[in-house]
Amino acid sequence: MRTITAGLFISVDGVVEDPQDWHFPYFNDEMARAVDSQIGSADTLLLGRTTFDGFAAAWPDRELAGGPDAGMAKSLGDARKIVVTTRDLDTTWRNSERLVGDLVPAVTALKDSAGGTIAMSGSVSVVRQLLTAGLLDELHLLVHPVVRYKGLRLFEHGDAPLPLTLRSSTAFETGVVHLVYGPDTAPPAGTYEDAKQFLGDE
Repeated sequence: MRTITAGLFISVDGVVEDPQDWHFPYFNDEMARAVDSQIGSADTLLLGRTTFDGFAAAWPDRELAGGPDAGMAKSLGDARKIVVTTRDLDTTWRNSERLVGDLVPAVTALKDSAGGTIAMSGSVSVVRQLLTAGLLDELHLLVHPVVRYKGLRLFEHGDAPLPLTLRSSTAFETGVVHLVYGPDTAPPAGTYEDAKQFLGDE
């Protein structure tokens, strides 16, 4: 079975909207390596429509320009790109296609198919749905030391707690913390009575 990973730039207060407006001051070689390890080596990208449109408007031109980011641009261009959308898709960016069928069964079938890692970037609504369905294997959060106060948050509404397990934590020189979570199939249980043993005497 293939692995699905998702990466998001996120503020301390959980905002993931328009990271291009606030995260670049914190971008350094450590973050570049983290992003490349999560998305650059994947052979398939699963993207929401908004994220795809933003990528398709920028990365092909960056590949042609041959600048410092041309290598990443080529990797993204070469990857198979599957877009979650109900609207017609402009497939002028090579290797792009629309996800066929309902999200959860279609992604389940994709995970069961042959191939390497399936990576996601942004695509908040898709990430939420795959987390809830138990289809996301790794959630990479690049937590920036900034409070945004407003904007779309990764987690806003839910019917029940969603337990996760921390797989790794890396602090960058900029103050960004790279957290990698996975699903927790055996979350801890306990009550205040259990916790009292760890409280010191007052």
